[in-house]
Amino acid sequence: MPPMKQFLLLHHPKLPRSLTLAQQWLSQLEQLGARGALVSAWDEREIQRRAPDATLAITLGGDGTILRAARACASARLPILAINLGRVGFLSEMTPERFDARAVVEGKYWLEERAMLHAVWSRDDAALGESEALNDVVVGRGKLARVIRLATYIDGDYLKTFVADGAIVATATGSTAYVFATGGPILAPAVRTLVLVPIAPYLSQVKSLVLPEGSRVLFRLDTDHDAILTVDGQIDVELKHGDEVLVQASKNIARFARFQPRTYFYGTLVDRLRERGA
Repeated sequence: MPPMKQFLLLHHPKLPRSLTLAQQWLSQLEQLGARGALVSAWDEREIQRRAPDATLAITLGGDGTILRAARACASARLPILAINLGRVGFLSEMTPERFDARAVVEGKYWLEERAMLHAVWSRDDAALGESEALNDVVVGRGKLARVIRLATYIDGDYLKTFVADGAIVATATGSTAYVFATGGPILAPAVRTLVLVPIAPYLSQVKSLVLPEGSRVLFRLDTDHDAILTVDGQIDVELKHGDEVLVQASKNIARFARFQPRTYFYGTLVDRLRERGA
């Protein structure tokens, strides 16, 4: 007998509809002979604990819910089926109305792989912390509306010092998020390159830079006031003068279950831009 399929239903703790749908779908999956568990999408430790034994994680929320799940599921290579209950839905696969429990149990989806980032921040040559990211890693100014200076190195070689509100290092996935909002390029999901974008740079001819796969970006902060490191718009760390942030491709990847055609991204992109008058 093949092993019983197990599903994690990751519900948004502040969206009552998310939990209601998760409970309904769990019942449907169990009626088809599968097992499942309801877990808060914000409980990353519990997701990490359960991920190695699961077949698929089903998220019920917006893109923020997917970002949390991607970081929690990546090390176990657990695929994510993203159900859109949010506003934008660039990462989502379908609306709740299209959910088909039988198709999910029978595995009638293909898997899309997306690159992730690994960031390490340090002070006085001592690492303070590290994190994975699916979208982006941002070093930005803090509460004061004053520029910071970021000495920027690519693969150990000095590029330049940006005098700016900050800088973004993003994956192709993140190119449709903050990078796009700052005028950077949109990259197709399968692309493994990184993109570097300074935020409102002063007197800089470098507006964005697409870097080869495997590149390492180092920022060294020069400021007389606090700055902030933000990971995927969800994790924030206070930085001080002299701190360094190293960003590179992660050894982990995010995996998404897709029922749409393999060229779905381009239609989704056009639809999202049309909805926002872009």
